[in-house]
Amino acid sequence: MHTRTLLAATATATAAALALATMTGCAVTRGQETIGAYVDDSTITARIKARFVENPQVDAAAISVETLNGTVMLSGFAKNATERTMAGDIARGVSGVKAVKNEIAVRP
Repeated sequence: MHTRTLLAATATATAAALALATMTGCAVTRGQETIGAYVDDSTITARIKARFVENPQVDAAAISVETLNGTVMLSGFAKNATERTMAGDIARGVSGVKAVKNEIAVRP
């Protein structure tokens, strides 16, 4: 009987620890409310970066992309205004993007 109580207590403690780990593991930083929003934002960021790499007019290594709740923030440096504009246009063309904040600086 003592073994059953010990096993039940262990199972309860394990379940509580698992629930706590899951809750803290699911807590998404950067302000998203759900894991789904985080995954969507990560997908948007990856798609934009991939399109930058595919486009010879955009230096993908010089431009950073961050997405939060569908709003994309572009930062970094462009060689000229055309590259800056092109990066913003590419980002706007990705599915799921709600807004683009283009903070890319043009190098003098």
